[in-house]
Amino acid sequence: MSVKKKFKKIAPLKNLSLVDKVELRLVDFIKENELVPGDAIPKEMEFAESLGVSRTVVREALLRLRTLGLIESKKHRGMILTEPDFIDNFERVLDPKLLGNDVLINLFELRMMLEMGMADALFARKTDKDLIELEKIVEEEDKIENKKAVFSLDHEIKFHGKLYQIARNVTLQRFQILLLPIFEFVHEQEELDADYVPSKVVTHRDLLDNLKIGSPETFRTAMRHHLDPHFNRIL
Repeated sequence: MSVKKKFKKIAPLKNLSLVDKVELRLVDFIKENELVPGDAIPKEMEFAESLGVSRTVVREALLRLRTLGLIESKKHRGMILTEPDFIDNFERVLDPKLLGNDVLINLFELRMMLEMGMADALFARKTDKDLIELEKIVEEEDKIENKKAVFSLDHEIKFHGKLYQIARNVTLQRFQILLLPIFEFVHEQEELDADYVPSKVVTHRDLLDNLKIGSPETFRTAMRHHLDPHFNRIL
C-alpha cells in the first residue's frame, strides 16, 4: 500500500485574477517540494483550495505548464511531473518570419560560437569512419565548387552538419537543426561584403586536415578564420 506524500503548504494569492501568478506559484510549489519527473501532483481542486482561487484559474495555469511540457495527465494517476523538451518548445517559435532582425542576428552569432566551441568534443569523439565521411563531403565539394565563391550554402550545411554529428551531443545536434533555418535565412538575406578580403582563407579541406592532425586549439583558430566573412558581415 503506497503512502500518500505530504506536500508543503502553498500560500494563497492576494491577486486572484492573474493566471500568470498562479502559474509561477505552481512552479514554486514543484521546486519547494523537490518533485522529480514521474511524481504525481495535487489535483486542481486541492490547488484551488490552497490558493483561494477558482478551478478555472488553476486549470488555465496548469494548461500553460502542460504546453511547456512540465506536466501531463496519466490514466489512473492524474497529473504527473514530466521532463520538458526545451528544444521542442523552441521549435514552435523559431521561424525566421516570426522573429525580428536583431534576434536573427544573435541566433546566427550563437551558431558560429557553437561551431568554434565544440572543438574539444570533436577531437575526443572523432572516429576514422567520421573522417572518411568528411573526406567524401570535401571531395564532392572540390569537384563542383566555384573557385570565385568564398562560401557555398549547400556545402556549408553538409560539412558543418557532419561536425555536429561527430560531437555526439544529441542536444547540440538538435539545436543545430533548429537553427538551420535561421542560418539559411540570414545567409540569404545578407550579402557578403564584396570589398572584404579575409586575412586568411580557411576552406573545408583545411578544417578537415586540421581535424586529422591538429589539436582543439588549432582547430578553433582555423574555424574562426573560416567564419571570418560571416563575423565581418555582422560585427
